[in-house]
Amino acid sequence: MTERQKDRPWLMRTYAGHSTAEASNELYRRNLAKGQTGLSVAFDLPTQTGYDSDHVLARGEVGRVGVPVAHLGDMRRLFQDIPLEQMNTSMTINATAMWLLALYQVVAEEQGADVARLQGTTQNDIVKEYLSRGTHVFPPGPSLRLTTDMIAYTVSHLPKWNPINICSYHLQEAGATPVQEIAYAMSTAIAVLDAVRDGGQVPQERMGDVVGRISFFVNAGVRFVEEMCKMRAFGRIWDRITRERYGIEDPRHRRFRYGVQVNSLGLTEAQPENNVQRIVLEMLAVTLSKDARARAVQLPAWNEALGLPRPWDQQWSLRIQQVLAYESDLLEYDDIFEGSKVIEAKVEQLVEDSLAEIDRIQEMGGAMAAVESGYLKSQLVSSHAERRARIESGEERIIGVNAFEGTEPNPLTADLDTAIQTVDPAVEARVVGALRHWRDTRYQPPFNHPRPCKALEKLKEAARGTDNLMEATLECARAGVTTGEWAGALREVFGEFRAPTGVSSAPVAVAAEEGSALSGVRRKVELTAKDLGVGKLRFLVGKPGLDGHSNGAEQIAVRARDAGFEVVYQGIRLTPEQIVDAALAEDVHAVGLSILSGSHAQLVPDVLERLRVAGATDIPVIAGGIIPSGDAEELRAAGVAAVFTPKDFDITGIIGRIVDEIRNANKLDPLEVPA
Repeated sequence: MTERQKDRPWLMRTYAGHSTAEASNELYRRNLAKGQTGLSVAFDLPTQTGYDSDHVLARGEVGRVGVPVAHLGDMRRLFQDIPLEQMNTSMTINATAMWLLALYQVVAEEQGADVARLQGTTQNDIVKEYLSRGTHVFPPGPSLRLTTDMIAYTVSHLPKWNPINICSYHLQEAGATPVQEIAYAMSTAIAVLDAVRDGGQVPQERMGDVVGRISFFVNAGVRFVEEMCKMRAFGRIWDRITRERYGIEDPRHRRFRYGVQVNSLGLTEAQPENNVQRIVLEMLAVTLSKDARARAVQLPAWNEALGLPRPWDQQWSLRIQQVLAYESDLLEYDDIFEGSKVIEAKVEQLVEDSLAEIDRIQEMGGAMAAVESGYLKSQLVSSHAERRARIESGEERIIGVNAFEGTEPNPLTADLDTAIQTVDPAVEARVVGALRHWRDTRYQPPFNHPRPCKALEKLKEAARGTDNLMEATLECARAGVTTGEWAGALREVFGEFRAPTGVSSAPVAVAAEEGSALSGVRRKVELTAKDLGVGKLRFLVGKPGLDGHSNGAEQIAVRARDAGFEVVYQGIRLTPEQIVDAALAEDVHAVGLSILSGSHAQLVPDVLERLRVAGATDIPVIAGGIIPSGDAEELRAAGVAAVFTPKDFDITGIIGRIVDEIRNANKLDPLEVPA
């Protein structure tokens, strides 16, 4: 019997980066030695949002959720002893994607690489940043220009590079249904391809090359049959759009090329060991079907809802992929779902519904118009609110959270301080010091960079005109310009953008029927307002720092509104000073701070101190986010009234607790209102 010809496995990556370029380089080399076949670079929030490490908004965020890269020297150290010509590197970067690609190219040139052979991906999908992740910088128009300039440049100079990775992953985390995930991602692709086609930089005969280099980054949730059908639907719609709208004849150019990070949203803080089987099921959704198999897969670690995974946790996730690829017989067969009536019916339904939503968005003027009008954001906030309501009611079961909550003691989390990796708080001071040293010495040996002011002026001149911005950006990289200087120059020309929050237009997700939990909380809100002699209780929801993951904050804001609060929510990216100023100006009765990036240890006490100085100690401060238990104790000791983490899924109960804290801070007797 002859042995079957096996398929090649997908690219295996681990999304990684933290602390410093040197520490991340060591991590990458260790992961590659363990059999990882590609790199996936996580950048810290200042790098993603175009700030240097010593900017006021960067405080507490440096090196937390990724690696800080402020200039060419950092990029050199990040890829020290890693031959870029032989590597396939994915960079999760959007608003500053052009800048990071320029740094990567210059480092490759310094290594002696042929840049035409560089392989990898820059995420570079700005639309989903306005909707879900919040690392946008510039308004939609200039952002789209940066994207199309990069696409035009790479087609000519870096032909193996994927200049955009249209990313539906974060849409699902923000509440998107499978239909919304497909429709919004495809609408983004249409906006980008229309802009490239109409921009005049790429001739029509090269549009096939453009389409052939566009990749997608998709989420796979635990409903793995539905998720697998979603991938098949994605492929069919992409084939149809690229053939009919753009006239792409070569089926190889029309192939739906995608990578996956399976769903971190569904990972639980309660019974976190259950996350392992969730991760396996989610991986199967994007690998079982040969005709819709991912080109690259990266898996989260079992403890991501607790904090930063350790190298061992990342190794465990890599081994999950390797067991499937090398021990199982998965890669020996043709598509095992071909001919299934059940699968075909589900795929057809997803295709039909997604095309209808794509048409709706096109009628509004396309994805960019639907971002600016707030339509896309309000739809996501609404879908997310509906999902949260299903979890709270028990209609949607999550094992260990709202079902089968009893558990044996967990040896994996017996010592929470060692169950996750912590970033040394002293790292930030070291990174800031190194950045300032770079600024002071970049003109001197051994670097001898030219003065950056000329390069920055050329960049601004190009931005004011119509020239492709990539050449001016490469000149900035070679001149030793910093991330903050590059983005600052473009901010001067393009301005900045605050995306719609979607909160005010989100419909009511949980009815306040008589006898319901929300009805009881509404009564508490009304009685407390009466006791304080005000028309309505006012609650400020704030997101200090650079953490743009606003889904939780939005859900708290919507439910507080539905419970009768007047809610003040100004969106993301605020300094503690701005939050306190708003709290005092709006005369609020409580402040809720949401932080998922790990900067809570610095930013929350800063808000408390500013309220104290202002004499507003009667305003309770509530904190929420991914906050380890030791940090939560410290925050409470510093004066935080209550701390909520992902295990606290009962949003109505949280709102009730906030009312209790307002009464307590104002020395009012506790209220007993039956739920």
